[in-house]
Order: sequence, then C-alpha cells, then structure tokens
Amino acid sequence: MAAVLPVLSLFLALVLATAAAHKLIERARLTQATAGLLRLSPAVAMPVTMAAAAIEFAAALALPFPASRPAGALLAALLWAGYAAALLAARRRGDGGLDCGCDFGARKSGIGRFAIARALALAAAALLLCLSPAGGGGIDIPSIFAALAFVALLFAAGELASLPASRRSVIR
Repeated sequence: MAAVLPVLSLFLALVLATAAAHKLIERARLTQATAGLLRLSPAVAMPVTMAAAAIEFAAALALPFPASRPAGALLAALLWAGYAAALLAARRRGDGGLDCGCDFGARKSGIGRFAIARALALAAAALLLCLSPAGGGGIDIPSIFAALAFVALLFAAGELASLPASRRSVIR
C-alpha cells in the first residue's frame, strides 16, 4: 500500500490542478456550466467557479506531501462528491442536456452516466487516500510517470465515453 499512496496522491493532484487550470482558462464556459448545474445567475456563478478552482488548487498542492495529504484528500473528496451530487441533481430535474464543463470541449450529449461515475470514483479514491495511514512513500520518478499514465487513461476514458453509441447489428 505504501507504494500506491504517492501514485494515487500525485494522480489526484494532477487531476485537480488540471481542473483548476481549466476553470481559469475557460472562465466564461465553466461559469455558464456552474450556473446551469447549480441554477445560479452568472454573476453569482463566477465567484463560485473561481472558489472551486481555488479549492482544487489548494487540494492539489496539499496531496503530494504526506503531512498535508489527509487535508488535501478530504477537500478533494468533498469537492468531487458535491460535484457528483450537482451532476445527478441536474440530470434528475431534466437538465441533463446542458454542458457540465466535465471535459475540455463542450459535449453535445450533456451529462452522461460516465461524468457522474467519474466524479464519484474520484471522490472515493480521495476518501481512500484520506483514510489511509499517515505518511507513505515519497515522490519518485516512477510514481510521477505512473500518475501521468493514469491521468492519460482517465482523459482517454472520458473521450471514449463521449463517443456516440454505434448501432450494433444482431447476427442471426
């Protein structure tokens, strides 16, 4: 387990840092997504979006260091659980077609099951990290490459999930 903690913490930190940067780079689009998800006016959604980016960045900074890892993991778990709840609520109330800001590009398919499952899985991983024994191994080059590989796999899974379902023919 000690070898997994640095990789998991780096993986989550990279996902959080990427999400925070995404909110800063695409401020207008993600403010609109926040407004739609939480049913806020754009004037209120902008500071909420920037606050989420600040929390993501703070958690990303805390995760790589064993001393601050539990606090960063708890912040991340709460953030992703809240995000999953907002996605699920929007989908249930009939707003499932809106752009949730889940990906780098706007998706025409709206809020899919993958987006909700991804947020829940990331929250669970952060909670697992939060509840893991204090300490853990330090960051080394193999941990960095493994974390980067997992981030690439997560982004690839998101792209695959956004592909339209193909019609499958039944062989008779």
